[in-house]
Amino acid sequence: MATFKTRLSQISKKNGKIILANDYDSSEKNLTTKTIQNIKTLYPYLCGIKLNFHLLLPLSFKEISKINKTAHNYGLQTIADIKLNDIGNTNKVTTEHLWNLGFDAVIANPIMGLDSLKQLVKSSHKENKGVITLCHMSAPEAKLSYDMEIKMGKSQKLYQLFLDWAITSKVDGIVVGATFPEIIQYCHKKAGSKLDIFSPGIGTQGGSAKNVLSAGTDYLIIGRTIINDKNPVSVSKELQLQSFSK
Repeated sequence: MATFKTRLSQISKKNGKIILANDYDSSEKNLTTKTIQNIKTLYPYLCGIKLNFHLLLPLSFKEISKINKTAHNYGLQTIADIKLNDIGNTNKVTTEHLWNLGFDAVIANPIMGLDSLKQLVKSSHKENKGVITLCHMSAPEAKLSYDMEIKMGKSQKLYQLFLDWAITSKVDGIVVGATFPEIIQYCHKKAGSKLDIFSPGIGTQGGSAKNVLSAGTDYLIIGRTIINDKNPVSVSKELQLQSFSK
């Protein structure tokens, strides 16, 4: 089987570089039905779908497995966005459960430390699964933590250390918010083709697809801009066209 990074790249050549963040509010009902309908309706414009705690907590093993199977049947990759951050053994047990659910990749928090991150990548790649790590989040308040000055041998910002760790541990990609295009540009220049850049924060949070793609983003993670629109197909199609411009 090809690696997660290769699988996603192959799909994106045909479908574009949009990953649907299927994050519904707790007031929404019939989450499984809605999610499967999103896949069946929007798959021509997506390369993947991301599920976080909005669905992972309320839905059963059977329901999540069904969503992942449906996504795969329509040619999409699936990502578990849990920002995993624990000791090596807990990370391994967690990902084993995620792989059994049918996920292709996990989003993790590198604050776990370099050694634990290396272990996570090694065990995941052994199963042809992917690891994407946080580098700089999209929310305005993210600057308070990710831009912190730290000293570990040299003075640098936390997101710069996280980027170094991502490259060293050979993760498949990093998350850099679309609201910080200058940081995307920095990461792209330093990492090159070693990893992919995934950017949330398009539309609703103020990020521009055009700007981040030109800065170096490889994949756009988009949720509310699509799922809350009256015509999600039209929005997805327009975003897909923009993603092909890179």
